Amino acid sequence: MKQMFIYEPALCCETGLCGVSVDPELLRISTVANNLKKNGVTLQRYNLNNFPQEFVSNAEINKLINDDGVEALPATVVDGKIVKTKAYPTNGEIVMWLNIPADYLVEKTDNSGGCCGSGKKSCC
Repeated sequence: MKQMFIYEPALCCETGLCGVSVDPELLRISTVANNLKKNGVTLQRYNLNNFPQEFVSNAEINKLINDDGVEALPATVVDGKIVKTKAYPTNGEIVMWLNIPADYLVEKTDNSGGCCGSGKKSCC
């Protein structure tokens, strides 16, 4: 299985739910990462605040930041190669680069009747 890493700028949180406004891109990428994990696929994210050593130890990312500054972040790395900078990957790019089904990115719901169960007349 291919490996994907996203190197992010310094953030107070990775979900996008902190601060005065919600960042929809951070919320999307967090949701995608969680859904991938449920399907056995790891999308590793490194926030500059929390994992500075990862930015130093990855030669490609280190060179990117030295050449272009932190404005190049977020940067996406697949199998050791930088494939995108300055923006998070789209869902289509993630599917293509990891060679996975698109439904891995969305949460699967249980349509068996919810709390009522299948075929029950009364509900919760």
